[in-house]
Amino acid sequence: MAKSPTAQELRGQSQEDLVGKLKEAKEELFNLRFQAATGQLDNNGRLRTVKREIARIYTVLREHELGIMPLAESAEKTKEAAE
Repeated sequence: MAKSPTAQELRGQSQEDLVGKLKEAKEELFNLRFQAATGQLDNNGRLRTVKREIARIYTVLREHELGIMPLAESAEKTKEAAE
């Protein structure tokens, strides 16, 4: 089982990567909920982990939207402009 990325690790990724991870996490959550409803879910803790991962991704995207923390692509553009 892969470990969940931290918010700091997510901040180092581009917006496209984050949107892709968000889509994957939502699909996984859907599948886990489906398994739970049919009684096939083995690891109940995974539901909680995936929900938290989705919340982290939304938080990082919102930070970028508000200008609190720049995403990786913004940081790279800033460095290039300084040179």
